Amino acid sequence: MKVVLISDTHNLHDKLILPEGDLIIHPGDVSGNGTFREILSFLQWFSELPYKNKIFIAGNHDFAFEQKMIPVSDLPPGVTYLEDSAVTIDGLNIYGSPYTPEFLNWAFMKKRGAQIRKVWDNIPNVDILVTHGPPLMILDQTSQGRHQGCEDLLFKVKQVKPKVHVFGHIHEAYGMDEQFGIRFVNASVLDQRYQMVNMPIVIDI
Repeated sequence: MKVVLISDTHNLHDKLILPEGDLIIHPGDVSGNGTFREILSFLQWFSELPYKNKIFIAGNHDFAFEQKMIPVSDLPPGVTYLEDSAVTIDGLNIYGSPYTPEFLNWAFMKKRGAQIRKVWDNIPNVDILVTHGPPLMILDQTSQGRHQGCEDLLFKVKQVKPKVHVFGHIHEAYGMDEQFGIRFVNASVLDQRYQMVNMPIVIDI
């Protein structure tokens, strides 16, 4: 299966030039301020993409999902929203979670340690893991040189060993890496100045 990965589009989704594929996954921050109007704009665009299956999660900017303003049961056919939940597509088990370690007053935040560990404890054995933020020390370094990934997420990922772990959140850490037999992908298409500079990432699985 050819999987197209994009993240952190922040209302600039319609500027993307997308490659062909079977499945597209968006690991969150579809909006700028998480308003109802922004989310609807994204959903209309996303639902019309020419992929058989389309999966996304929310990110820390996407308040409308945290506040349950979007009736996800009414999403268009072929579009799947994951929030600490899983779906199986063509034999691939995919799990998604929007949470990231607490930073200021954004959406889907949990304190580091026991609070966020409870979220990661729910991750089952899957082929593709989709989280908004990265694990610690893997594609998580900011332009100031700080590693912002989650240590408890890294511990859980090493236990579960998905084939692919895709995320975004740290724009400047875009790219791919392979460790522990897992393909890690930071699919952020925007840089830290919110300029679209990165290409969608395509993987075969």
